[in-house]
Amino acid sequence: DRMDHHESACSQEWMKNMVTDECWDFQRALRTAQCATVRTDWRPHLVPIWFDMDDETLVFATRHKAVKVATLRRDPRICLSVDDQVPPFSFVQPEGTVSLRTDPDQLLYWATRIGRRYMRQEQAQAHGKRNGVPGEILIRIAPTNLFGKKDVAGW
Repeated sequence: DRMDHHESACSQEWMKNMVTDECWDFQRALRTAQCATVRTDWRPHLVPIWFDMDDETLVFATRHKAVKVATLRRDPRICLSVDDQVPPFSFVQPEGTVSLRTDPDQLLYWATRIGRRYMRQEQAQAHGKRNGVPGEILIRIAPTNLFGKKDVAGW
């Protein structure tokens, strides 16, 4: 069975578990995430996101009409995959529940902060003004499960 093979491959001895502090530090580094939710017909929905950290809460913003917003309004459970694509490869997977917010001051603050994280100071204000507007939703993830693996290639 293909799934059994996948499960055994993911538990190979050479992969090392990250401790919790390593998981948080890994997510604080400049990386994008893949955001996974489930549609009403049970098909998976997976999209890349830019995010930032508020202590141990992950924060990102998106359009209110985005598929992920519709799925999260129905079911607030979410899973992210944050990975590095440089050998020997590592990843962290936070799972949890979200809160959806529309506070304009918070939207502007976080859109600007996320812009600074990914596009540096020069573009942060423009990113904030473009993305911290009505029609955007601020999504906060409180992880209920967090794990990571390092040295995935086994080097």
